[in-house]
Amino acid sequence: MINPKLGTALRLLALILIAFLANWFISLIPAGNKGVDLTEDKVHTISDGTKAILKELDAPVTINYYATRKSSYLPKQVKVYMKKVDSFLKQYQSLSEGQIRIVYLDPQPDTDAEDSANLDGISGQRLNDENIYFGLSVQCLDQKSTIPFLNPSNETMLEFDLSSAISEVALANKPVIAIISPLPIAGSSMPAMPGQPAPPQAWMIHQQLSQQYQVVELGMTPGEISPAEISALLVIHPAEITPEAEFSIDQYLLQGGTVIAALDAFSVTAAQSQPLPQNPMMPVKQGGIPTSSNLPTLLKAWGVNFKTDQVVADARYRTQLQQGLAVSIMSLPREAIVDEDAIITKGINDLFIPFAGTFTLSEVTGITSTVMVQTSPEASFVDPERATRLDSDLALEMKPTGEQYPLIVRLQGSFPSAFPLGAPQAETAESTEDEASPINNLTQASAEGTLFLLADTDFFSDQFGYRIQNVLGTRMATPQGSNTALVQNIVDLSVGSKHLIGARSRVPSRRPFTVVKEMEAKFEKIAGEKVAQLQEEEQLVIEKIKQLQSSNQANGSTLINPGQQAELAGLREQEIDFRRQLRDLQKDLQSEKDALSNKVTLANVVIMPALILLIGLAVYFRRSVTTRAK
Repeated sequence: MINPKLGTALRLLALILIAFLANWFISLIPAGNKGVDLTEDKVHTISDGTKAILKELDAPVTINYYATRKSSYLPKQVKVYMKKVDSFLKQYQSLSEGQIRIVYLDPQPDTDAEDSANLDGISGQRLNDENIYFGLSVQCLDQKSTIPFLNPSNETMLEFDLSSAISEVALANKPVIAIISPLPIAGSSMPAMPGQPAPPQAWMIHQQLSQQYQVVELGMTPGEISPAEISALLVIHPAEITPEAEFSIDQYLLQGGTVIAALDAFSVTAAQSQPLPQNPMMPVKQGGIPTSSNLPTLLKAWGVNFKTDQVVADARYRTQLQQGLAVSIMSLPREAIVDEDAIITKGINDLFIPFAGTFTLSEVTGITSTVMVQTSPEASFVDPERATRLDSDLALEMKPTGEQYPLIVRLQGSFPSAFPLGAPQAETAESTEDEASPINNLTQASAEGTLFLLADTDFFSDQFGYRIQNVLGTRMATPQGSNTALVQNIVDLSVGSKHLIGARSRVPSRRPFTVVKEMEAKFEKIAGEKVAQLQEEEQLVIEKIKQLQSSNQANGSTLINPGQQAELAGLREQEIDFRRQLRDLQKDLQSEKDALSNKVTLANVVIMPALILLIGLAVYFRRSVTTRAK
């Protein structure tokens, strides 16, 4: 007879063994990589866009995954991130239906794995005299794409980076996109000269687009542009654009092209940039690049007006910086996105837009306009110079108009030509019979075109679109909110690559405390009204004192009489009373914030655990009653 204690131990051991073997077996089959993702944005779930990319693979893809796992110096953050990468790669392999093969490599000193990593362009990160490898290379036929280092701080872009690399190697021919801009977006290939500033580097957005597409720079004199050759045309801060360049854009759009135009009321990037010379022997243009840009002839013909003399400020969406409160640097939450279900904006959570202009739209026959992103009703306009100086008084002086102003819009349809009389040179120059007419001289659209208008150019620059840091000698960029994701979504949709949008739009963003911001905006509005009232009263008292002093001087007296002393005493009392009222308002605001914080803490610490406990008790008592009934 078996000892009861031994039997219990054997049964327990058998259960543990069964659980282990079942878990191991399930991990080997596709169903084992599936789970329930209860997060709000489904951050652990492969997007439909990635699934579509994997489904369309018609050639095997090999992923060499290099991860140094046995090092005692491996940071904990990297260890945790490795598990996430492992999980994602398993899901990719499962969804690819055998088209993706993953090779797991652990490079150690003087091993074949380390040599393979170096050949694939995966450079080890030096840490305590030891190389740490954490990257991957994706190869399909003769195409290869490399992610040299999987940065844990860039975790939110993991799916896009993987999907983008797979899509890149699987495409035989890359679509072509062209850029018209005076800004050094592509950087400079000229070597650094002794005693001169280092040449500008290519923008990160340019580098990312170049990984997926063939990018060409047209400068500010583009000439003829054909939709058959150019899939999308990016017009970025076209300061001082010529009529000839506008005509080229006009003809491209009339042929059914897609134009993405980013304009600006005040471009910080332009203020800090110098136009690149045409060759090293030519000096750059003196005075730099103008800070405002427009498409004056084109927008007028399309029923659009762009405000360039002032920048928009928003009391609800203003940003708190270390330097102070910036009402003209907007942190736009999801509620500022008009159509959240649109393929371009779906999943875009927040945008960080500084010193932007705004659009005004009018109806034009044949054109359909859609507002994609807009301000809150608490927006108004401020002086660009004061805005860029982060003038703290702007928050108190703002007078919201109650209107919501478009920041990003899309226009589609048969566009009318902005040059009904033909090319601009034909309007001024005397034509002769021997002159060759332009190849494209359309006055009516031959196909429906698409135009995206963005009211700012800084928000996808390196300064505002990314947080750039140097990680062990490697320049790494982490997206700032959803700024660059939105721009890349627009480009992807424009060239027909819709699958990557889903992967990129899953980027989670900061969780702005909108309730607190509304409370602060309300406080600033009340305080601003009180400040204005006090200033008016002060001015009245000062004018009265001046009149009394003038009267005294006329009488030959320079002494302040008792009446004037009473006026001054009254002014001081008003100032003291105002400061007291302002302190009371600040205390009330802080009390409301504390009450809100206490409610959230109570919900997280007490209410939710208590609710779970009650559900557990209810299930327990129900089972007890059922058991007794039997």
